[in-house]
Amino acid sequence: MLITTAQFAIGAVDLAAAFLFLFGLQRMSSPVTAPSGIKVAGVGMAVAVLASFLYVFSVEDAAKPFLVTNISLAVIALVVGGGIAWFAGKRVAMTAMPQMVAIYNGLGGGAAGAIAAVELFGGKYSGLTQLGVTLLGALIGAVSMSGSIIAWAKLDGVLNRPMRFKGQRELNALVLLVTIAVGGTIVFATSMRDFLDISTSGLIYGFLALSLVLGILLTLPIGGADMPVVISIYNAFTGLAVGLEGFVLQNPALMIAGMVVGAAGMLLTLLMAQAMNRSIANVLFSNFGEVSAQKQGAIKGELKPTAAGDAGIAMRYASKVIIIPGYGLAVAQGQQKLYEFVKLLQAGGVNVKFAIHPVAGRMPGQMDVLLAEAGVPYDMIFQLEDINADFATTDVALVIGANDVVNPAARTDRSSPIFGMPILDADKAKQVYVVKRGEGKGYAGIVNSLFYGDNCNMVYGDAQAVLIKMIEAVRGLGLPAAA
Repeated sequence: MLITTAQFAIGAVDLAAAFLFLFGLQRMSSPVTAPSGIKVAGVGMAVAVLASFLYVFSVEDAAKPFLVTNISLAVIALVVGGGIAWFAGKRVAMTAMPQMVAIYNGLGGGAAGAIAAVELFGGKYSGLTQLGVTLLGALIGAVSMSGSIIAWAKLDGVLNRPMRFKGQRELNALVLLVTIAVGGTIVFATSMRDFLDISTSGLIYGFLALSLVLGILLTLPIGGADMPVVISIYNAFTGLAVGLEGFVLQNPALMIAGMVVGAAGMLLTLLMAQAMNRSIANVLFSNFGEVSAQKQGAIKGELKPTAAGDAGIAMRYASKVIIIPGYGLAVAQGQQKLYEFVKLLQAGGVNVKFAIHPVAGRMPGQMDVLLAEAGVPYDMIFQLEDINADFATTDVALVIGANDVVNPAARTDRSSPIFGMPILDADKAKQVYVVKRGEGKGYAGIVNSLFYGDNCNMVYGDAQAVLIKMIEAVRGLGLPAAA
C-alpha cells in the first residue's frame, strides 16, 4: 500500500522525536551532561507534539472540519497546561520536588488512560489483540494516576499516616480480580458483537473506575519511607501505559519513549529496592512503616549534644571530612550555606567529600540535585558503594538531616526492620556529628543507634541555622578564607 507524503512526514517526525528521547535519556545518565539531556528530550517532546498536528494533512477533506475543531481544543489545552507547568516549575521548592514529580507522573498515567478510554468508547482498535492491549494500557495508566495522587498526598502531608485495616490485602486482590473479570467480559462481548447486541459502554466505565480504585487501595497502606520506590514504580507504569497506547495508535514515538521510560523506571525501582534490601512485593504489600520501638534491640549509651560552633571548629582542624546530606538539609534549604562551609574547610586544607545514599530524600536523586543546585562539583559527590570504605580513615563524618541510611542497626541488629539494608558506614568514622532538628525517629519509625555511639555528638537545630553558626565559628578563627 502506497503512503502519502503527509504519512511519510509524520513517520519521519515520529522517528526523529524517538531518537531525541533516547539521546536525551542517554545524556541524563551523567550529572555533567544531564542538563543538556533534559533539553534534548524536551525538544523531542516538542517534535512529538508537532507530529500530532501533522495528522490534519493525512485525513480526507470531509473529516477536516471536525479535526480542525479538535486541534483548536488541543492548542488551548497546550497553552493552558504549558503555562501552569511553567509557572509551577519556576516556583516549586526543592522540598516539594517529589510531590511535583508524583503529580506530573500521575498526569502522564492519566493521559495514557484517557487515550485508552477514547479508543475503547470509539471502538478504534483492530481485532481483539489490540482491544486487550488497550484495556491493559487503561488499567496501568489509571492505577498510575490514582496511585500517584495518593503518593503526592502522602508526600505533601495531606495524608499523614498509612491507612491500614484488617483484610486490606484480600480486598485489593478482590478488586484486581473483579477488574480483570470486567476487562475479560468486554473482550468477550466484543467478540460476540456479530451474534449478540451487547453494549460495552457500562462495562468500560466500570473497568476504568475499578482501575482508579485499585491504584488508591494499593497506595494507601504504604508508609512514607517507601514513597521514593513507589514514585519510581508508578513512573515505570506510566511509561508502560504510554508504550502500550502507542502500539494501539501505531505511533513509534509513543512506543519507543514509553517502553524506554518504563524499562528505566523499573530498573531504577529494582536498584532502589536493592538499596533497601527489600523486594518490590515487600514494598507494596508489607506494613514496613508500622514498627514499634519494642521490636528493636536494646540501645546502650546516651545522646550527647554539642554546640554547632564546636563541631565546626573540630572539622576545620580535621584532615578528612565526609558529609552525608539528607532530607533535613532540603527542608532547611541549607545547601548554599553547606557549600560555603565546605569551601572554608577546603581553604584550610581539609579533604571534603559528599556521600549519597540511593534512597536519601523523598525521591531518587534528590540529594544529587540539591548539591548541584548549590554548585557542588560533581567530583566531590560519591555514591554509597564508592565511598563506604573511606569512612574507616575519616576524621569526621557530618550527617545533616539523614537518619535511617546511617543506622548501624542495619548491620548489627537482626530484630531491626531495616536489618540487611545497605547503609553509609558513618559510625566507622573517628568522630560523627549529626545535625538534627530534634530527637524524632526517621521514616522507618525506629531509633537510630548511631546517635548513642561513643563517637557521636548531636547538633540540634535547623540545618541552615546550624551551618551559619559553624561558618561564623570557623571564620572567627582568623584563618585563610576560601578562594
